Amino acid sequence: MTSFDELMAEGLAAPFTGWDFSWLDARSTISPPPWNYRQQVSRYGADATTMLDMGTGGGEWLSDLHPRPPQTVATECWPPNVTIAARRLHPLGIPVVQAAGAPDNMATDRGRETDGVLPFRAGAFGLVTNRHESFDAGEVARVLAPGGVFVTQQVDYHSNDDLYRVLGLAIPAEPDSWLPLALQQVSSAGLNTQTAVAGEGVRHFADLPGIVYYLKVIHGELGGLPPDSFRPALRRLFESDTAWPLPIRGRRFLVVARKPG
Repeated sequence: MTSFDELMAEGLAAPFTGWDFSWLDARSTISPPPWNYRQQVSRYGADATTMLDMGTGGGEWLSDLHPRPPQTVATECWPPNVTIAARRLHPLGIPVVQAAGAPDNMATDRGRETDGVLPFRAGAFGLVTNRHESFDAGEVARVLAPGGVFVTQQVDYHSNDDLYRVLGLAIPAEPDSWLPLALQQVSSAGLNTQTAVAGEGVRHFADLPGIVYYLKVIHGELGGLPPDSFRPALRRLFESDTAWPLPIRGRRFLVVARKPG
């Protein structure tokens, strides 16, 4: 039988680049939220000739989007991912532009006026997509063409509650959801909401290396603590006869909004 330390080492050593979670495909299964983000994008992309994908990561999701508007552009703020995304997307005719990310949508201090500015002309895109990236609603509205659509899926509050529980951490005090704030920001920017729905997806981890790998990738959401910080809790999971498959819920919401015109 493979030991606890060997399984920990396997999860820690597994490679991660861009925003590619494919290593987990063989070690977990996903029950998605009650909507299909790809279908939403495809629905509105069918009528668009231009598209901007904000915060594309390593371009993994965008490269698999078919069909997509003929003139598609991506932005990414993290320099290492800009290189990875460009390597993946340029052969597909998709330029990748390095652009500073917008401040956290939930922050009371929105930072400098230049934060979150999109380096594109007004009305440039018929569709703007955003998956788990902060956004400045005013900038989104500015770069949308009249009648253009903004489709965003966001990570909601309490998305890591299950992780906090299994790791023995106190669950942070948070509002129930920031969907109302997102809708307020979108409305204040002059966009008309078409769809607003909240829900949750579940990832079922099959074994210890999978959850260790996941903790390694998202450590910034857990106070920057690496998986080794949680060895006692992870050992308890490893030794449990009933913990696996380990369900970890993630709360999400979807907003679709249209620019008048």
